[in-house]
Amino acid sequence: MKKFIAVMLCLALTVSVFTGCTTTPPAGNSTNSPAPGGSSDAGSAPGGSGDTIKIGIFEPASGENGGGGKQEALGIRYAHSLVPTVEVGGKTYKVELVEVDNQSDTSKAVTAAQSLVSSGVSVVLGSYGSGVSIAAGEIFREAKIPAIGVSCTNPQVTLGNDYYFRICFLDPFQGTVMASFAQSKGAKKAFVITQLGDDYSTGLGNYFKSAFEAAGGAVVTGEFQTGEVDFNAILTNAKNENVDVIFAPSSIATAPLIIQQARQLGITCPIMAGDTWENQSIIDNAGADTSEVYLSTFFDENDSSNTIAKDFVTGYKAWLNSDNQNLTNNGGNDGVAAVSALGYDAYMTAIEAIKAAGAPDAASIQAALPGVSYDGVTGGLTFDENGDAKKNMAYIKTIDNGGFKFIQTQTVS
Repeated sequence: MKKFIAVMLCLALTVSVFTGCTTTPPAGNSTNSPAPGGSSDAGSAPGGSGDTIKIGIFEPASGENGGGGKQEALGIRYAHSLVPTVEVGGKTYKVELVEVDNQSDTSKAVTAAQSLVSSGVSVVLGSYGSGVSIAAGEIFREAKIPAIGVSCTNPQVTLGNDYYFRICFLDPFQGTVMASFAQSKGAKKAFVITQLGDDYSTGLGNYFKSAFEAAGGAVVTGEFQTGEVDFNAILTNAKNENVDVIFAPSSIATAPLIIQQARQLGITCPIMAGDTWENQSIIDNAGADTSEVYLSTFFDENDSSNTIAKDFVTGYKAWLNSDNQNLTNNGGNDGVAAVSALGYDAYMTAIEAIKAAGAPDAASIQAALPGVSYDGVTGGLTFDENGDAKKNMAYIKTIDNGGFKFIQTQTVS
């Protein structure tokens, strides 16, 4: 009897110890805030747990593309604020967001991805930046956790990986779009500037080059190292070549340096790039030198042809303005970045996949994703055999009066 009482007392003490260590999260804050490169909730079992399904946010909150990653995450968080639960098999699950910072770095992206796997997420959203997405792809594939790319446009993200999907258009399309647009403005000779070792920059630059040359244009190229801040030598070469356009797909941090230094050298031709250049910090840092700058992107907040998009813009702006931190992460204003719209669509696509799966585990969600069809903010969405979104339209924008101005939509066959 004494032995039984002793055992019961020991069990009671053990329960009280663990109960005393439990913390209650602040009300109204279902999104975790991790340390850079780490998960906010490591060590949980994979898949749905209890009454919760975990969705990972794999984005850069720092580094060269931190500004874009924050905007992409904002769109995901806004979608989560509207749809914080999902019903699966007659049971309602709370959706928990688990965020990691891949720091815009391919090596740190691997650690961040491993952290998400350890945290027990059922599906991952991200990333802004193709290089970090490619680096993390093998981690997600080995863990058999599906990932939905948001704005990572390089074909290598999904190629040969049944666990990576994507909702944006691809760089072969984007490069062709911008080559076509450049030639429509009379460009016959282009200078393409790319970043060595960066999958997005080199990939998009090569696709632009191929399309421009295929249409009869001439191309001269220049390359720079990661972290380089002085582009005068490359740009002087462009000036000496007397080119009609510069195409420079690069990071958010690099863009204003290229723009400013080109204009300071007296280069007046149009400067063009891809989707990464749609970030307010580029305008803020390049200042008055942003005339004749053009880019391709996924969405325009003033496009009223899509009722879903119109409602999203109204609600998203109100949500941004309800919290100063949201505005700060958005670049200090309530402009709707294309990647935020994509982030919203990525979350909603994940929700649709979870519903279709009929189960909260990663394997069921991965099996359901190829059949998902969703009418989103950035257009209708279905996946092809590679897990890529079937999209054939881009928005062309310029920088005007301190902001981004829509010019036209551009399609290619």
